[in-house]
Amino acid sequence: MERRPFPLTFSVRENEGGAGVWQVAACAAQAGELADLLAATANGAVAVVSLETNSYLDEDWQPLPPSLIAADLGVPCTVHPLGSWTSGTHGLAEELLVMDRALLPRFLDGTWSPYELSLIDVPADVSADRLDELALTLGTARDGEPLLGRLEDSRVWFSGHDDCYVLLETRDPALPAAVLARLLALLAGSALTGLAEGPSVRVPEPGPGPTGQLIAAAPHWIGALGEVTEDLVTIALAALPRPWRLGVAFPQRADFTAAFDVRSGIWRIMPAE
Repeated sequence: MERRPFPLTFSVRENEGGAGVWQVAACAAQAGELADLLAATANGAVAVVSLETNSYLDEDWQPLPPSLIAADLGVPCTVHPLGSWTSGTHGLAEELLVMDRALLPRFLDGTWSPYELSLIDVPADVSADRLDELALTLGTARDGEPLLGRLEDSRVWFSGHDDCYVLLETRDPALPAAVLARLLALLAGSALTGLAEGPSVRVPEPGPGPTGQLIAAAPHWIGALGEVTEDLVTIALAALPRPWRLGVAFPQRADFTAAFDVRSGIWRIMPAE
């Protein structure tokens, strides 16, 4: 409301019962900015199960079906119709798109923006009957209910909102730290873009070790830009007692500082002074 930029926020927890499933809530990242991480974690194929966007509208100003969006982008996929029973079901479209996992970055190529997107990985040889079962599971899940515990052949579920907020579940214990590293690189890059002459800046990510140490120290984090120059970007990081909610301000002091040396491309994450 005060036109402040979205902070970096990150929360992770392992499902109760030791099911080996991690849940992550984070911002700010567009779906396309995480596509390669999701594809690398996925099984052989990815099913796009929900998609809303204002980037592709028909003559009545209604979003095009996902299959026509994929066709326009030149992304080969299999279309699995579900029918009108899914109408009005949150997180489930009337058709599913199934594509090879390697095509996901091509589908989410940054030329358009979904304000609602959900996807889940499936085996490359997934059957039509299995897709119907998948849709039934997703369509009947309670709000906030962990999904991968009911979908044993899936490794990652992603839901993005306003192309900013991130919710995901994964069986890959390395993915949460990779997402946090990507968020740090995105925030630093957004700051440097304003100083650069070109339209974008390429920023490497910190290794999994430092972000893994942050996660080990606390499950809930918020980050805000500190010093920004052509040579250095710092991000103040503070642990939160609970997951971040819109409107929660940065605490009065930071717990850690992430510093990116622009010239060397090296990150340092250290306790705040």
